[in-house]
Amino acid sequence: LLAEPGLQEPIFNVEIQVPEGAMGGIYGVLTRRRGHVYAEEQRPGTPLFTVKAYMPVNESFGFNGDLRAATGGQAFPQSVFDHWAILPGGDPLDPTTKPGQIIAETRKRKGLKEQVPGYDNYYDKL
Repeated sequence: LLAEPGLQEPIFNVEIQVPEGAMGGIYGVLTRRRGHVYAEEQRPGTPLFTVKAYMPVNESFGFNGDLRAATGGQAFPQSVFDHWAILPGGDPLDPTTKPGQIIAETRKRKGLKEQVPGYDNYYDKL
């Protein structure tokens, strides 16, 4: 609490098989879901491309449906956990930031006090 705390979120590695003509829809869906493409390659001997991207797990709910709608059902995604990353948006102890809102919602759902306990609650006074 005295350092600069950060909230981490799980990140999926998403691999999408898609024909070249339907690739435009992939980028729009990934951008709306805070994803970013890190590789794009054509599969030898086929008209298919493989697009590789990172996307937060929290943004993945409903992703397959949105992707299929944006590509006319021609994209086939596969997702697997890849790593953890700091959630951007600011200080998780500030309730006006995105990480702060997530913490406040979680504390409320679990029936905890709204305010995050301070350092004094954990300091060993002996």
